[in-house]
Amino acid sequence: MDALGRLLRQSHHARPDDLPQMAMRAAPLAGATAMIIYLVDHQQRELLPLLAGDAPPRDRVMIDGTLAGRAFSTVAACTSDSGPDGARLWLPLINGAERLGVIEAVLPGTPAETVVEDCATVSSLLAELVVTRNLYSDTIERLRRREPMRLAAEMLRAQLPPLTFSTGHLMISGVLEPCYDVGGDAFDYAVNGDIAHLALFDAVGHGSAGGMRAVTLASLALAAYRNARRDGLDLTDTYHRIDQAIHDHDRRGLITAVLAELDQRTGLLQVISAGHPGGVVIRQGKAVKVLPTPTALPVSLGHHRPPVVVEEALEPGDHVLLYTDGITEARSVDGDRFGIDRLVDFTVKAIADQLPLPETARRLVHAILDYQDDCLQDDATVLLTRWSSPAPPRSDTELPESDNHAPFRNGA
Repeated sequence: MDALGRLLRQSHHARPDDLPQMAMRAAPLAGATAMIIYLVDHQQRELLPLLAGDAPPRDRVMIDGTLAGRAFSTVAACTSDSGPDGARLWLPLINGAERLGVIEAVLPGTPAETVVEDCATVSSLLAELVVTRNLYSDTIERLRRREPMRLAAEMLRAQLPPLTFSTGHLMISGVLEPCYDVGGDAFDYAVNGDIAHLALFDAVGHGSAGGMRAVTLASLALAAYRNARRDGLDLTDTYHRIDQAIHDHDRRGLITAVLAELDQRTGLLQVISAGHPGGVVIRQGKAVKVLPTPTALPVSLGHHRPPVVVEEALEPGDHVLLYTDGITEARSVDGDRFGIDRLVDFTVKAIADQLPLPETARRLVHAILDYQDDCLQDDATVLLTRWSSPAPPRSDTELPESDNHAPFRNGA
């Protein structure tokens, strides 16, 4: 409580540049000799130290093949044997279910369970401060960038939601690549009461005028989608509002989209596939349903034909994989398409490994990048959703256990 109280008092006037020093001052109160903040880069390949004040010098750490990366990937605490300056406790730095990086806690010896819990509590508050302080400064954003970001990507990424969200009964995780030079892909989600709203957009025109036309269309689609959602429109009317917005702005503009709603209580999934891949339902290690597509014309052509809403009854534990065609149409150096079969196979194997959902999404997109030798011909976007269990009636105020891994279990 002393550590939390001190952090909270300092946080009211703190900049991101102050967070490393604040973590170091909180360390002794949590039983550590030092605490260092690492933030994940936008491509989710490296953990980058946020250094200032008394924070000791540190180098960047790769996620794959390191203990720090294991804590990030599994969302679980990991410890290493004592070194010259003490043992290491690596803790995931998470805000809700969103993985921001890791915390390195230097300890005088093998940590007791109470020390792990105290460090984890401090880590949770530091994660909150990273998110809120980031709103007022470019320090964190600059650190997370490994190369310059093009203007189109700057515009679009400012509008995307956090990559991961969980209600305990439902988890949503998305990834968009490339990070620094996007075309017309975008995703969005929101959970309003019992209903989870999901959307993917793919605007035609990648590469034209630096991608700005496609990004402008995608941005308009995102705004129209949120406007319709916040006005309480159903799926059909939401499609029409987006369609009208794009048609009024650019009659030649064209966007494929998938719009979905999932009832957390019943598992009922409703989908409109507007010239877009409909998605895949994965159950007990198998792809049990490829959702019908198209059920509507691409956006800006919707006045020619009414959309059809497809319904699918999910079972607890089901995953819904939504993706853009940049995933399935990715080609190797030999010209072989990645294809839907390889996409489903990879996703099923990752789920069987019981990886956290955001790690499954991360590895899937990295597999696409590796398949194309890091040279994407188109944006590659996935939005992966897991419905774990029926949500209780709203009158039941007890919060569920997380549907992710226990975040601070000792993973070593």
